[in-house]
Amino acid sequence: MPQRTFLQYLTVTAKGLAMGAADVVPGVSGGTIAFISGIYEELIETIHNVDLEFFKIWKKEGFLKAWKHYNLSFLLALFSGVFISIISLAKLITWLLEAYPIMVWSFFFGLVIASIVYVGKQITNWRFAVIGALIIASILSYLITIAAPIGSPESTWFLFLAGFIAIIAMILPGISGAFILLLLGAYTAVIGIVTQLSEGITTLNSSLFFSAFGKLLIFGVGAILGLKMFSRVLNWMFKHHKNLILAVLTGFMIGALNKIWPWKEVLQYRMNHAGENIPFIERSILPQNYDGSPQILYAVLFAIIGFLTIFLLEMVAVKKVAVSSDIKQS
Repeated sequence: MPQRTFLQYLTVTAKGLAMGAADVVPGVSGGTIAFISGIYEELIETIHNVDLEFFKIWKKEGFLKAWKHYNLSFLLALFSGVFISIISLAKLITWLLEAYPIMVWSFFFGLVIASIVYVGKQITNWRFAVIGALIIASILSYLITIAAPIGSPESTWFLFLAGFIAIIAMILPGISGAFILLLLGAYTAVIGIVTQLSEGITTLNSSLFFSAFGKLLIFGVGAILGLKMFSRVLNWMFKHHKNLILAVLTGFMIGALNKIWPWKEVLQYRMNHAGENIPFIERSILPQNYDGSPQILYAVLFAIIGFLTIFLLEMVAVKKVAVSSDIKQS
């Protein structure tokens, strides 16, 4: 693993800030940012290498030797950036969702459509099994979006499950962890918990801080376990059945568009931690049936902006790959 100076580690933290910003927004993948910024392979390799041997090396050769052996300074620098970014942006996203819901969801809608195109373009062989996988994944994803939630998004086991599954975005460029949280119905709850943590820190409210921190810790434990399990399985799938897994991922995003549709009708409310009634079960409706101003012009504009955001990120990624290829050949 490369040895870095303090300034280089600050650069890694900056890349983590960009990844964190991406992970907060459905449709933008932290894995894509890692790929574009040139740290994707090191991230995956470092995560793969972390195991319980760390404690044996610590016992025999000391903590610093074990720390360096597993390249943990890199992970600390990177995830510090991710954490700071998510904490900073969560409150803004929460406010935007409350103040400008149609514009925000339209932006997310455009992001996910562009991600569908981005991931789908990588499928090189549209054989029957691949097409079938895409259709089945689309239907399954759609059914998940219209099903009643299996539990409260703030319950302990649900947060653990959400972290376990959503961490897939750290491994796959093109797939957003926030998108997966949306699919599970946990996005607004997790963003709300992060906002509580931020408020607890800024207002020095210890009860609010520890309540939010405990929930995020559960989410984090699920994410760590999911990261270790998914990394090996997905790497194997990408090596041996790449077109199939890409079709499944594309299908999941297609089906989940229903979840991000900007115009909703609330069928059932639930009470959150603050005693407020918030939407629990919703269904997508046409703009003309929306209870309020449908803001169609703004919705189209922000959907286009969202789409172009992914398009520009893809252009940067393609350019980076082309430059790397030229360097290797020369």
